[in-house]
Amino acid sequence: MSTIGHRRYVALLLPFDENMKVDEGAFRRYVRYYADDARFAKEGGLCVNPEAGEIFYLSREEKRRVLEIAMEEAHGKLPIIAGTWALRTEEMVETARDAKALGVDGIFVTPPGGAQDVTSCWDADTYPEIWLDTVIAQDRAVDLPIITHPVSGSDFPFYPGLPVKAALHMCREVPNIVGWKMTYTYDGYRIVAKGLRSLNRPVAIMGALASRFHEYRATGMFDGTLSGFWTFAKEPMLDHLDAWDNRDLEGACRVWDSGLVNLHEYIADMGRLHIRYKTAAWLRGLIPSPFMRSPMPKPKGEEIDTIYNLLKALNLSVIDRSDLKRAA
Repeated sequence: MSTIGHRRYVALLLPFDENMKVDEGAFRRYVRYYADDARFAKEGGLCVNPEAGEIFYLSREEKRRVLEIAMEEAHGKLPIIAGTWALRTEEMVETARDAKALGVDGIFVTPPGGAQDVTSCWDADTYPEIWLDTVIAQDRAVDLPIITHPVSGSDFPFYPGLPVKAALHMCREVPNIVGWKMTYTYDGYRIVAKGLRSLNRPVAIMGALASRFHEYRATGMFDGTLSGFWTFAKEPMLDHLDAWDNRDLEGACRVWDSGLVNLHEYIADMGRLHIRYKTAAWLRGLIPSPFMRSPMPKPKGEEIDTIYNLLKALNLSVIDRSDLKRAA
């Protein structure tokens, strides 16, 4: 795979200690879980400070420190892109500059947060500049490859991503956009993917919702990933995608139907997605706690039990059942 977007990026989680401070030791171990896996490193990459890493609840200093740790543990082994989200455009630019100073391979940009005008009520096709202006400001400041995290209040079929008109407009306006995270339902994915293929330069189609990876691979509209599903199911996901790469359809179906699709479909509840990511990674023993910073809620006991059983059914290693009481 030749470009930065044509890789399998994991949207890294961020472990916290009992005081909800960044657990640096646990994060280092978690980064090494990917960096020291030669099979993953062959085509993998790290996205540091994504939504799954709770960037919305981190200070600028914390974002920089988390990125420093990831660079120390993994740069040179895996390409690293860094999230730049902040409440104000000026801080987005400064966060992007922090990332460039630390030597990242690219930045990961997210639409603004705050007032309804720029979030839930934003009409991206009519007013693409609401996000585009922040991306252009970061692009001018750092001149690095850009991967997008398109989210908006769009209607079906594009919910929760950006409509195809706005998406293609942004790609034409910012040549440094090299990858488009596909945050769409199946119908929206197909429409946007076809649009990206129509551009006069390559923009990687980067799968996000792993519960649909089987279908996406079958269509050929799949160049790489930027997905939080890697945070808990790395091994069977590698088996599945490697089988597709080897044109082993029977093998891909066997992995998919062995329990992987059942696990992914349960995790893929958009109203509980990031809670379930972190719960699953904790149950795998990859991070010491499933808890997220307020106002993100704690997992329900039913979620913990269901995810635990789905992981066991897939023959994945999990923590001892007696440890589940700590989060129930």
